[in-house]
Amino acid sequence: MLENPKLNTENVKIKRALISVFDKTNLAMLGKELNSRGIEILSTGGSASFLREKNIPVTDVSDYTNFPEIMDGRVKTINPLIEGGILGLRNKHESDATENNIKWIDLVICNLYPFSETISKENCDQALALENIDIGGPTMIRSAAKNVGWATVIVNPSDYEHILENINEENEINFETRSSLSSKAFGHTAQYDTIIHNYLKESALSNDFTLTYKKHSDMRYGENPHQAASAFQIPGDKSNGILNAKIHQGKKLSYNNIMDADAALSCLKEFKSTACVIVKHANPCGVALGANMLDVYKRAFSADSVSAFGGVIAINQPCDDLLAKEISKVFVEIILAPAFTKKSLDILSKKKNLRVLEVGNIEPRDQLLEVRNIVGGLIVQETDTSILSKNKLEIVTELEPSEEEINTMLFGWKVLKHIKSNGILIVKDNTTVGVGAGQVSRVDSVDIAIKKSGTEIKDSFLCSDAFFPFRDSIDKIAGSGIKAVLQPGGSIRDNEVISACNEHGIAMVFTGQRCFKH
Repeated sequence: MLENPKLNTENVKIKRALISVFDKTNLAMLGKELNSRGIEILSTGGSASFLREKNIPVTDVSDYTNFPEIMDGRVKTINPLIEGGILGLRNKHESDATENNIKWIDLVICNLYPFSETISKENCDQALALENIDIGGPTMIRSAAKNVGWATVIVNPSDYEHILENINEENEINFETRSSLSSKAFGHTAQYDTIIHNYLKESALSNDFTLTYKKHSDMRYGENPHQAASAFQIPGDKSNGILNAKIHQGKKLSYNNIMDADAALSCLKEFKSTACVIVKHANPCGVALGANMLDVYKRAFSADSVSAFGGVIAINQPCDDLLAKEISKVFVEIILAPAFTKKSLDILSKKKNLRVLEVGNIEPRDQLLEVRNIVGGLIVQETDTSILSKNKLEIVTELEPSEEEINTMLFGWKVLKHIKSNGILIVKDNTTVGVGAGQVSRVDSVDIAIKKSGTEIKDSFLCSDAFFPFRDSIDKIAGSGIKAVLQPGGSIRDNEVISACNEHGIAMVFTGQRCFKH
């Protein structure tokens, strides 16, 4: 290793470029420009053939190295003539290069086999995945990125025009541009290796936990105007989520818009039957199921029309003109649906600021990881995709709810999973009628849910995301019209709570599990 090497920060003249890319977007344009500037082009198999088809002169790497591509192309650029030409320090290694017939490679244009796309295919097994791990590409990229004093590296076709604009009349490129592209290159290979690591490791929560994302978009600001914010996406992600949604109209999505829309979509994915979810400040404030989309929307909105004002509406059936007319009567930030009819889009277009998101088919929730920053690290957990079935329930009171009533409470549980703790939800006729969310006291959440329910509380059902530590909440709902309570159980005072229900003629069912959402 050199002691105290001095980094070259002067302009470097580009005489020779090496091109080896999988993604050939804008490659013809780049090749023609390099050739017109008198820059020699070395290239590998597929890239070389592509350039020749465009009448761009190239020299095959195998002709330069006098060594053929072997082992089905696994070995082609891993060669001292290539790596030495990229890595050599022009002011230190000239004699080594001359003695070994190494020519300097000043510009490396390389992107990698699409590993993320390969592993997203249904028929992909480990053998296919391993075959699509690029070896020579990352070696060339990292070599050029390391030798930033003398070499320039490009990994993204979107930078082709940028590099051409920064090459001066003498074909020189400045250090600032080389340095910026070097940073991108190391990010590119780090991301690539992280995707491979996450695919091959035994457990999502193994001892080595790594993350990688690419920027999707910048936002106007974060939760508040003084906070900067951007959206980042998993490379190769093609899920029917908010970041992949087709935006038909409306202002640019903000940080809060994306958070609320994702929360609405996550709750919507709990249901197979026709459903509408309305979210405000990350909490569902109105959810309903039914047979007719228009009726379902009206019930969901009426569940808490005050909170629904300025909220996010999510439906799991295509939006037609009748629904669009109804939604247009009120102010909402976003409507998202699997599809929109042309008539509905025409109607919604009159609400210029309304964001209209088409997300495609609403599929069940995937088992993902939730990641949160803390000072000095991260905490990670699996998403709560659990399904509560009837055979897991335990009726603990003298009064037993009917099967229909249990089904209504199970509907409530699916919604409750998406309400911030402490969460209390009152439901009726497969519609939410009162939400008490995010309180530090469960009794306070009960108070809010009762108040929100109003006259609809008669013949309703209460769901709690965790056990009742005291009987005070049960005493509070006595005589309110609530017929049954669904809760996890597990308190040391369960018997007192059950006794309170028996006293007041309220049925109670234990789930055996809680659904906190912090």
